[in-house]
Amino acid sequence: MIPAILGKKVGMTRVYDADGRSLAVTVVQAGPCPILQVRNKDKDGYDAVQLGFDEVKPGRSTRPMIGHCKNANAAPQRFVREIRLTAPTERKAGEVVTVQLFADESVKWVDVVGTSRGFGFQGVMKRHGFTGQPATHGTERKHRSPGGIGAMAGDRGRGRSIKLGKKMAGHMGAARRTVRNQRLVSVDADRNLLVISGVVPGPDDGYVFIRQSKTRK
Repeated sequence: MIPAILGKKVGMTRVYDADGRSLAVTVVQAGPCPILQVRNKDKDGYDAVQLGFDEVKPGRSTRPMIGHCKNANAAPQRFVREIRLTAPTERKAGEVVTVQLFADESVKWVDVVGTSRGFGFQGVMKRHGFTGQPATHGTERKHRSPGGIGAMAGDRGRGRSIKLGKKMAGHMGAARRTVRNQRLVSVDADRNLLVISGVVPGPDDGYVFIRQSKTRK
């Protein structure tokens, strides 16, 4: 099984390397994660391991999730994700995955998947970096507007409507983001912590999925 685990972003702090340089790092509470299900190619068409994280009261879960976790002798989990594998694994449902997977010295770089911070409905200046309208010369109560949005040029049969992909106001943030090749600074197996130097998407207490880097070894 490849080194991969679910966790929760705790926050940022500062550590010092062997040369005395200060490093800004992010601390992630990773695991322990019970294995809820093991998929195989013969039955499911692909090999994968399903992990859960953060136990939740049965009253705050659903009956399908309660029964699914009960099959693995685990409590209902709030955060559940699958890890695709390239080969079958010897792991069984009911086992627990911890940060010990990352204690191997060969794991130095990780990819972090999370949900970015949400900003609600925003205008074009904040969402796309538009400069807005002139501050003088007759502009009145339209300083932060996007300007003209319906170009008069034709669009291969679509007429003079607003073109697809036009940058406009709308919902900003709260989207899945993957940050690749972040350096794994240290692993605290006693407290189930991963210390990562780099960007970790999402706010504090946000759920993340951490795996060994796919592109940098």
